[in-house]
Amino acid sequence: MATDSKTAALLESEQEKSLAFSLSSSGERQIARAAGLVMAFFLVSKVAGVLRTIITSTLFGTTGALDAYLAAFRLPDLIFQLVAGGALASAFIPTYSTYLARGDREKGWQLASAVANLLLVVVAAVGLVAAIFALPLVQYVIAPGFTPVQQALTASLLRYLLISTAIFSVSGLVMGILNAHQHFFLPALAPVLYNVAIILAAWFWHQQYSVASLVFGVIIGAILHFAIQLPGLYRLHFHYYPILSLRDAAVRKVMKLMAPRVAGLAAVQLTFLVNTILASDLPTGSLAALNYAFLLMLLPQGIFAQAVGTAAFPTFAAQVARGEMDAMRRAFQRTLSNVLFLTLPATAILFVFRYPIIQVLLQHRAFDAHSTAMTAYALAFFSLGLCGHSAVEILARAFYAMHDTATPVAISIGAMALTVLLSLWLVHPMLQGGLALATSIGVLLEMSVSLLFLSRRLHGLGGKALAVSAGQNALAALLMGVTAWLVLRALPTLSPWWSATVGLLLSSLLYFGLAYLLGSNEARFWWHISRAKLFRRAEK
Repeated sequence: MATDSKTAALLESEQEKSLAFSLSSSGERQIARAAGLVMAFFLVSKVAGVLRTIITSTLFGTTGALDAYLAAFRLPDLIFQLVAGGALASAFIPTYSTYLARGDREKGWQLASAVANLLLVVVAAVGLVAAIFALPLVQYVIAPGFTPVQQALTASLLRYLLISTAIFSVSGLVMGILNAHQHFFLPALAPVLYNVAIILAAWFWHQQYSVASLVFGVIIGAILHFAIQLPGLYRLHFHYYPILSLRDAAVRKVMKLMAPRVAGLAAVQLTFLVNTILASDLPTGSLAALNYAFLLMLLPQGIFAQAVGTAAFPTFAAQVARGEMDAMRRAFQRTLSNVLFLTLPATAILFVFRYPIIQVLLQHRAFDAHSTAMTAYALAFFSLGLCGHSAVEILARAFYAMHDTATPVAISIGAMALTVLLSLWLVHPMLQGGLALATSIGVLLEMSVSLLFLSRRLHGLGGKALAVSAGQNALAALLMGVTAWLVLRALPTLSPWWSATVGLLLSSLLYFGLAYLLGSNEARFWWHISRAKLFRRAEK
């Protein structure tokens, strides 16, 4: 995405030059190139994820068995997130990047080896205890509202899912190593293979093993997730050291940085656990509907925010390690503005087109009209928090790059505490919709407070320009959403397929045009980039 001669020719005016500034520094061009690659594979991965969701909904609908499978995921996911997931990445990459900035790869290999060995020991020990006490954990903590049969099934599935947790722990570390070296291809491909494995296992084994086929797919997918990244380590000439020590200064630094992040993730996982507990006491299928809606909301968030955040984090960390704080501030500003430019219209589209989207993607066989209504009800409230979820992806990584895990964690804990209280308050009058609304309110609060603290930390974020940009794009998204809603109301006989395809495309084009007319820098920038590419292709 770096500008070439044809692009430069199209950006002659002073206004256009200001738009080109978003990719002016080497760090920002690096983010843009990496984000393009990662976003492409995130798109493929999300398409595979949608196919997985379609297969799951087609085969299992919103049944009690699927509720059990989703509940069984809570504890393994909790272990992974706290021990080896986002907490490890946020602490490991900045520390590891410091060695890369010094040119000391061997020290980096030693750090990675020590962390990997510790991971395996801790995850194996915790997993063993969880497997032994699986049934009482399900009965008294995870899903007390389930029937005894559902609880027994949940405990059985949980034990098998713990196997994948150990594999993912090491695979997540490998992903962090490759990303720190600006290698994004194999880490971005890994989730695709994971989703494909679940799809194939469910499709071919569901009649024989029911929802257990999904668990088998998860285990096989975890193995593929890890194996596909090994060639990347080989090309880096990774050297494994059989060391297990807590005395190493770098290992202690990683653990120190992880500690507050673990607390923050514990708060997030507590929210998910509370939702699972509360949903287990709602009508059958409520947990499944909540999960389907959350996955649909995460689709644009993953394609845009997670992809950009994954690509930006190593660059942020490297800029901080070199003391280039001004460059880091500019890169963050442009990254966040573009993420909001993409997710604001997605919010409106998810809200307005939620019924046709769900009908087209999920309403097949076991997933009936009642399942669609339950899922759409939750999605309406989840969509309101899409921008918050997306912005937090970028905000958190900016803090982590500065070796500050305490601030975003404290903010996250406060937001999650509010979310839990709201969930307890809203669940009975609003059922699964109340749980979704509580989550959205919590993450929007987290986004707002994080922006305030990061602005103070970086001595400003260009708040006025950021607010003007977000306001222009938000107004364009609102006008687009209202127009689309009025059209759907005026033409109630439109088929779901027509609404979910042509309607979404026309709405997206309308948003882009409105944003451009309102003076959005992001819209004008992408318009000039698109023109440059068209001219280049025409010349060829």
